[in-house]
Amino acid sequence: MIGKSGLLEIIAGKNRGLLATASDKQAILSAIASLEDFNPTPRPVEATELLNGDWRLLYTTSRALLNLDGFPLLKLGQIYQCIRIKESKIYNIAELYGLPYLEGIVSVAAKFEATSECRVQVKFERSILGLRSLIGYESPVKFINEIESGKKFTAVDFGLDAREQQGWLDVTYLDSDLRIGRGNEGSVFVLTKE
Repeated sequence: MIGKSGLLEIIAGKNRGLLATASDKQAILSAIASLEDFNPTPRPVEATELLNGDWRLLYTTSRALLNLDGFPLLKLGQIYQCIRIKESKIYNIAELYGLPYLEGIVSVAAKFEATSECRVQVKFERSILGLRSLIGYESPVKFINEIESGKKFTAVDFGLDAREQQGWLDVTYLDSDLRIGRGNEGSVFVLTKE
C-alpha cells in the first residue's frame, strides 16, 4: 500500500497534473484510492477545524483548471482553494504568470452547503478575472478579505447564476495537512494546507 508520503512522491514534479503521462495518472489514481481507504477523518464535512483554511492544489485531473495553462504568453502558477467555514464560502484562485505586468488571476467565489458527512453542494456566485497589478493581488488571504469587504476590482468581475453554475464535491480524505476530493465531473483534487 502506498501511503501519504508515497502519493506525495509520485505527484511531485507533475506540475499539478500538467506533466502527468497516462501511466503516471493511473499510478496516481491508484495511490489516491488506496489512501482514501484509510481516511483518518470518517466524517470530513463535520471536521470544520480541519477543513477551514487555505489549501494549495498539488494535483488534479480537472481539465477546466489545467486548461488555464493554455493562455498565450501565460503559464499556470499556484492554484488555491480557500475554505471559509463560518461564511459557508469557497474561493478558488488560480495565479497566472508570464510577461512582466501580465501576471493574472482567475478567481471564483462560491457558497457551499453540506449535503452529507462527506459531500458539499457548491453554488458558484462570482468570478473575477484580471491582471494582478490592477487588482492589487498579493496573496489569497488579502484578496479574500478584500472581496469580503465589498471592494470593487479593476477586472472582469461578474456574478454567476447559482442555479446553472453548481456542482458537488466529496471530501474523500482529510487530515491536518492533506485533503483529497472528487468532483461531480469526475475530477480528482489533491491539496495541501498552507
